[in-house]
Amino acid sequence: MATAAARVWAIGDIVDLGRYPIAHLAAARARRLVEDCRRELAARGACQLPGFMRPEAVQAVVDEAGALGHLAHRTEAAHNVYFTEAAPGLAAGDPRRWQVHSAKGAIGWNRIGPGSPLRRLYEWDGLTEFLRVALALPVLYRDADSVGACSIMVYGQGDELGWHFDNSEFAVTLMLQTSKSGGSFEFVPRIREAGDERRDAVGRLLAGAGDGILAMDGRPGTLALFAGRHSIHRVTPIQGRTPRVNAVLAYAQEPGHRLTPLNRELFYGQSG
Repeated sequence: MATAAARVWAIGDIVDLGRYPIAHLAAARARRLVEDCRRELAARGACQLPGFMRPEAVQAVVDEAGALGHLAHRTEAAHNVYFTEAAPGLAAGDPRRWQVHSAKGAIGWNRIGPGSPLRRLYEWDGLTEFLRVALALPVLYRDADSVGACSIMVYGQGDELGWHFDNSEFAVTLMLQTSKSGGSFEFVPRIREAGDERRDAVGRLLAGAGDGILAMDGRPGTLALFAGRHSIHRVTPIQGRTPRVNAVLAYAQEPGHRLTPLNRELFYGQSG
């Protein structure tokens, strides 16, 4: 029998196409799925597709992440929710002064093997087209960065993502493994708006107010679309020795997008 590493993965072995018929977007069931995704995104800035990736494919990627663990680039930093430097003279309660903690390991795209089901899925045009339609975008391209296009994030004991906003309009993630405890993805939908930062609401959240916090289902195999530019979010600290593992699939609305050399070095520890 072929090993998982040598196996040639068909898309139907990776994606549950019976539940999520994204290979034929003109079909009525696929159109309903797209409408459901758009409705969820409009209502709360997030859409989840549990069981999107089949368990065998999920396990193959988790095993690959374990084998590549020694190549993961670890980052740990204190930052504010905007990833900016706090200017002098800010009021004591201004959220731009509030420091949160983030720590994780990242395995870059160039580390992921040619036979990986994650590589097969990311490079499949059918997934890109489904995401484009679900996000109601005129065009969508896979990221062209050799390191940051599609990466695996590993959160060990004590790791977390502090509260923050994304710089991009949307994020696409695939949950692969949950931790024994902790590691919950929490968010507050549209806590800020274009032209209104609502820093009073952000400050109350950072001070401990729990109003409006929602959690996303982190079951392995779940594909998630998330509008993180206006919805603050975090991953709570991991507890226990089982790491939280997820994949981040990067896309752009212009062809040829790449990370800056500085960001590639910062997030992945690689210069090229």
